Amino acid sequence: MMVKTLSQPYLHPLRYLKARVARWWQDRLPLADSITLTQRNVYILPTRPGLMLGVTLLVLLVASINYQLNLGYLLTFLLAGCALVAMHVSHATLRGVTMHLIAPEAIFAGAKAQFVVHLQNTRRWPRQALALAVQELGQWVWTDIAAQSAASVQLAWQPPGRGLHRLPTLSAQTLFPLGTFRVWTLWRPAAQVLVYPKPEPGAPPLPSGQSQDGKSQTGVAHRQGDPDGLRAYRRGDALKSIYWKKAARTGELVSRDNLALQQRELWLDRQQTALSHPEQQLSRLCAWVLQADQAGLRYGLRLAQQDIAPDSGPAHQQRCLRALALA
Repeated sequence: MMVKTLSQPYLHPLRYLKARVARWWQDRLPLADSITLTQRNVYILPTRPGLMLGVTLLVLLVASINYQLNLGYLLTFLLAGCALVAMHVSHATLRGVTMHLIAPEAIFAGAKAQFVVHLQNTRRWPRQALALAVQELGQWVWTDIAAQSAASVQLAWQPPGRGLHRLPTLSAQTLFPLGTFRVWTLWRPAAQVLVYPKPEPGAPPLPSGQSQDGKSQTGVAHRQGDPDGLRAYRRGDALKSIYWKKAARTGELVSRDNLALQQRELWLDRQQTALSHPEQQLSRLCAWVLQADQAGLRYGLRLAQQDIAPDSGPAHQQRCLRALALA
């Protein structure tokens, strides 16, 4: 009986060697959220049009020597001089720029992390046609920086999944002014992005909660109509405690009774999800955390690594989501 095994995809030796060299090079770069480009970290090579220009100049020089063409000499050295000046201008366009990255906010799985890079130009002349991109994507975003000014570039990157991910290597380049030379640099940011599990779409209602006296109570998602814990509006109640949906429907002002809400505690754990796949469990728990926070309930989270005591508020929600992301 023959057993078929899945073979690794074939990778061309040259492409494999190029990937290994690039990975080795990037691993040697320091981690920093701010970087100033200098002679040590700015690189320059001719582009394909630049190489074609070099071949053309060589042909013109040989023809001028063979046929003793004075105008040919003039044209050859004029073009060569322009190319040399363009090389220095191109290198100076990128050299001296200071780049600062603002770390992205936490996102849910499946979304793209949006982050901003500030470019600072302290010199007295503008810098034109600068481009930034995520190294592995190569989708360039172009910008100009005025003299003694700054500019901002927004980049996007989609993390592979939930968890804490370091931002990918970034690249900056310029082809200014003639496009005959490419000046570039590589930059490894130290910032990280936290990716929460993706909330389950159409998640079932919250499980039953537990009151402080030990009696089981149904979560807000099980109830029909207005939620519990409402009372008549009292002068001095905070605006955020007013239940505006009922006020818009009936014209009657009612407030949430914080004491009644605090007496209801809801514990969320993997067993309540009735699912077997770990990622699906975390997805449902994430949706329940969002539901409980929106309903204003006190809820806690039980995971294998830690227990988060029941509480409420934005800080508690972020703490629970972070625990789910790192579970």
